[in-house]
Amino acid sequence: MKENKIELLAPAGDLEKLKIAVLYGADAVYLGGTSFSLRAKAKNFTIEEMDKGVKFAHNHNAKVYAACNIFAHNEDFKDMEKYFKQLEEINIDAVLIADPGVFSIAKKVIPNIDIHISTQANNTNYNTALFWHSLGAKRIVMARELSIKEIETIAKNIPKDLEIEAFVHGAMCISYSGRCLLSNYLTSRDANRGACSHPCRWKYHISEQTREGIYFPIIEEEKGTYIFNSKDLCMIEHIPDLVKAGIYSFKIEGRIKTSYYVGNIVKAYREAIDDYIKDPSVYESKKDYYLNELKKASYRGFTTGFYYGAPGADEQIYTSSSYIRNYDFIAMVLDYDEKSSMAVIEQRNKFVVGDEIEFLKSKGENFKQIVTELYDQNDVPIEQAPHPQQILKIKTNKPVSAFDMIRK
Repeated sequence: MKENKIELLAPAGDLEKLKIAVLYGADAVYLGGTSFSLRAKAKNFTIEEMDKGVKFAHNHNAKVYAACNIFAHNEDFKDMEKYFKQLEEINIDAVLIADPGVFSIAKKVIPNIDIHISTQANNTNYNTALFWHSLGAKRIVMARELSIKEIETIAKNIPKDLEIEAFVHGAMCISYSGRCLLSNYLTSRDANRGACSHPCRWKYHISEQTREGIYFPIIEEEKGTYIFNSKDLCMIEHIPDLVKAGIYSFKIEGRIKTSYYVGNIVKAYREAIDDYIKDPSVYESKKDYYLNELKKASYRGFTTGFYYGAPGADEQIYTSSSYIRNYDFIAMVLDYDEKSSMAVIEQRNKFVVGDEIEFLKSKGENFKQIVTELYDQNDVPIEQAPHPQQILKIKTNKPVSAFDMIRK
């Protein structure tokens, strides 16, 4: 690992989320184009949008990695060379690949662009890492099923110029390295081509072969049980172990999550990483604070996944498939006038005069205040903001900036 350097890698489902991730502290973002990416539900980027995103990231000293991690069928290779050339033209920093065939095309067409090997490629040992490195890979994304000790062993047996990336936060897949057939079988939506319908979050019954049409509920509480429903990965309390294991890039899952989720999670990890690098004792003293900040975004409870051994019963959620949501994202700051202390905002959820709100700042300390003054776009005083994406003005107690967010 590069000395005193940890890369914080964040998801970018669209251009707004890319900007949020970068402004809130990500060193790099990963995104998908409209083809060859494993997140069909993410809005994803046209080449023109990707070009804007790369320029924005580079202007803020951040990198952009393009996911090209489908397991390709024959027809997928038709426009692949053209697409890789377009990525090179917009100065993408790296491509993320799982399929050896796709890898071979990338090496031929864009030999000067770094290639990262996706977690989908089942990277579970150092011999696999050495194989990809011999072909020219710059980075290996660890399989989620690896323990801290296994990753540390891999790091000790690979060249220093081969980087290790690993997931540290976000949703967990029920299947080994994401190779799930449930979605394809039940809904004809292929998880390994980016269209997963998340059937692992559904409620199930069992049936007996000789009793056709009779379904027996799997009950733990009156609402039933969700037997495949994993808690979310969270490693913010274990940064020293991740660093010791040789992980260079800390990856956050969530290309289909909201802008608010991305900003909130990125900022918490940015603060935790910076505190740890500056003074480990400060980091240790603030663990409860980091965790509480993460819980202000939606989550399904937290687990350390496979890092400290195989997950057991406590890593599953049996009573509900829904998120825990303690805060609502109510507005995005668009502009701010220092003389009047008025912020121009875009409403995302309803709030009213008298509500206590909290500003999630991209830089600096967050702060709370009561909504005392609220105006519509024509400077007419109003008492509530009920309309999504309504442009409003609000009096703030402290200065704010564009892309700061408001929650309650």
